[in-house]
Amino acid sequence: MSEAAETLSFEATLAELEKIVAQLESGDLSLEASLDLFEKGQKLAQQCNVQLETAALRVEQLTSDGEIMELDL
Repeated sequence: MSEAAETLSFEATLAELEKIVAQLESGDLSLEASLDLFEKGQKLAQQCNVQLETAALRVEQLTSDGEIMELDL
């Protein structure tokens, strides 16, 4: 994945992923273009998951009494 994609905000990454899904669902792409977009979408989805896991860890550490609490995700 490119460095630029890794620095996108969660919202921008998700928006890009949604565009890719719409393009894939249109059915107007060649097989090769579809595969390329699918691969890019997989990488973006992975980046979203990393960002969500990082946010969950931050929330766990930011409790009012300073104790780390487990979140049920």
